[in-house]
Amino acid sequence: MSMSPITAGDSPTTTIVDRLSGIPPFEQQSEAAVGGDSLSKSSPPGSSQKSESALEFVTWDGPDDPQNPKNWSYAYKWWVTLVVCILCLDVTFASSAPTSGLHAVAQELHVSTETANLVTTVFLIGYVVGPPIWGPGSEILGRKYVSLIALGIYAIFQVGQARAQNIGTLLATRFFGGLFACAPLTNAGGIIADMWDPVGRGHAIAIFIASVFIGPVLGPVIGGYVTTSHLGWRWIFWILMICAGACTVFGFAFLPETYAPTLLAQKARRLRKLDPVANKGLLAESETRKWTPREILRVTILRPFTMMFVEPILVLITIYTSLVYGIIYSLFEAYPVIFIGKRGLTIPQNGLIFTGFGIGAILSVFVAWFFSRSYPQLIKEWRGFPPPEKRLPMGMIAGPMLVIGTLWLGWTGNYASIPWYVPALGTIFVGMSAILIFISFLSYILDSYIMYAASAFAANTMIRSGVAAAFPLFTTQMFNRMGINWASTLIAGVSLLLAPVPFIFYKYGPRIRAGSRFAPCTDLIIAKELAAEREERKAGEVYNEA
Repeated sequence: MSMSPITAGDSPTTTIVDRLSGIPPFEQQSEAAVGGDSLSKSSPPGSSQKSESALEFVTWDGPDDPQNPKNWSYAYKWWVTLVVCILCLDVTFASSAPTSGLHAVAQELHVSTETANLVTTVFLIGYVVGPPIWGPGSEILGRKYVSLIALGIYAIFQVGQARAQNIGTLLATRFFGGLFACAPLTNAGGIIADMWDPVGRGHAIAIFIASVFIGPVLGPVIGGYVTTSHLGWRWIFWILMICAGACTVFGFAFLPETYAPTLLAQKARRLRKLDPVANKGLLAESETRKWTPREILRVTILRPFTMMFVEPILVLITIYTSLVYGIIYSLFEAYPVIFIGKRGLTIPQNGLIFTGFGIGAILSVFVAWFFSRSYPQLIKEWRGFPPPEKRLPMGMIAGPMLVIGTLWLGWTGNYASIPWYVPALGTIFVGMSAILIFISFLSYILDSYIMYAASAFAANTMIRSGVAAAFPLFTTQMFNRMGINWASTLIAGVSLLLAPVPFIFYKYGPRIRAGSRFAPCTDLIIAKELAAEREERKAGEVYNEA
């Protein structure tokens, strides 16, 4: 059921509860953003009057129930966030690790370099196909087991890649590797939202996104040394298998379930097992949900793409983040042109250049924390729902920074007479700006769409992964034919066109969200309530003075 926009007829004193009452219980619990909220007792939908007296829903034991992930200790939440980041770093590391060995792959399997580049592309295509499977899967079976079982299957597919004797086998296993590898990445945002309140969520998302981008940075560094060693390129995939297997065991040992409906279903089963007679009528609300193929299709495919067609906020953010994501993966192909072709660095030395991007990613976390320092006060002022536009200042700074970093890299990288470290320093600005753009916009999506955030993330992830999959196919040719300087200028020009997006949303975002079918716009309701209270106080002061 869609959320209706705020109209002129809404009362200034309309409560948040009234605003959200039109959402069916399933819609409220099926998206990542509300995974930890309490569920009230009620009868299963469609039950008779007799069954209403016999059945009741299991809920949390009060607002401070320690089993509720929202009430876990601050230290434990950070530990779980760290576990999630490690899993995501592992699977994103896999996306770029083979890039340093693609020339060796092309030689041994007797294919062109362009064909070998598909090793990166098909893995990212798996990232396009996977989110509609793993996101809803986590809402049916729970975050933990969907993520970790898929991660274990991904580890097995590394064997096929390591032993591939032809390009067809390598590409097929690489695709299925990407399909299963994206499960932890798809569910990570939901796990974070299950635990953290809006204040802590901003910090956790900043570190999570940084880890997601540090993974692709480490890939060429390690892959370059492995490829040029006596081990050869096949050992890249053996290393990926070992890392994935270790992360799977680590995850089963230390990653708890965080999805509230799944935890309540487990609680209901424990209570029924403890006293089958007295607790016979106890159910978790999720146990009454019957998933039909039509419902699964609606949630997994139709809703994300519907949002892409009707939500201008999501459309522009997806275009921007897709470009940034594509730039990142294009660098894997552009760096050899700049640093090996122009300056004669070795493959391992070229891989080390990616550490500049990683330094930028780390710095972006500190910048994000700086911008979040006032958020506790905003939470207090806005009664728990500050305007999503408060997340955008980071993107407003990062957009122009990305343009500068791209031009710096391209124009200093074009001339061999300029020392290698000068364009390498430009990668720090590219890395910092890229991560800040993602932190700013993904936080904005989460705060804007709340219970529909998972669908918005799914649409964004699928499209940006598809764009990133295409970039490696033409990046080398573009940099060779246009020249490093002009190819970088083209990328910077497109970035410049999109740089005003956060400024536009900062000014007009509330008006755009007010007409949205999916954004609840709770902050606009609160703004009306605050305005009404100010008018009442002003009227009272005038009356007292009179």
